[in-house]
Amino acid sequence: MQFVLKIVKIKEKQLERRRHMIKHLNHKEVLQLKDEVSYQKGQVVSKTITKSPYVNVSLFAFDKGEDLSPHTSTGDALVQVLDGKVTVTIADQSFDLITGDSIVMPANILHAIYAKEAFKMLLVIVFNQV
Repeated sequence: MQFVLKIVKIKEKQLERRRHMIKHLNHKEVLQLKDEVSYQKGQVVSKTITKSPYVNVSLFAFDKGEDLSPHTSTGDALVQVLDGKVTVTIADQSFDLITGDSIVMPANILHAIYAKEAFKMLLVIVFNQV
């Protein structure tokens, strides 16, 4: 009987951890992701949704003129523009994106982001754990 109770408690702990994999968002509710992060004058605001060795998911709000300077990531990064206009530079090529557009920034390639106007994005980074 004690063995069964231990298994039940272990399962409960595993379920509890799973419940919190997506954080800072209401569960079982229709969401507008662009409303989950707010613009702040002269700032870049971020909100982590989930983070693991395999994936990072975050929301960002950039005020007009704010940027992320050139950098690399060890994972492929998907940008989904939720609001506004942004220029994404990958290696030496620039892309102008607007609300609804997406782009993948490949791992280990220099990239940068510049807010042409205030903009919000969903950023998903997927890491290869070989």
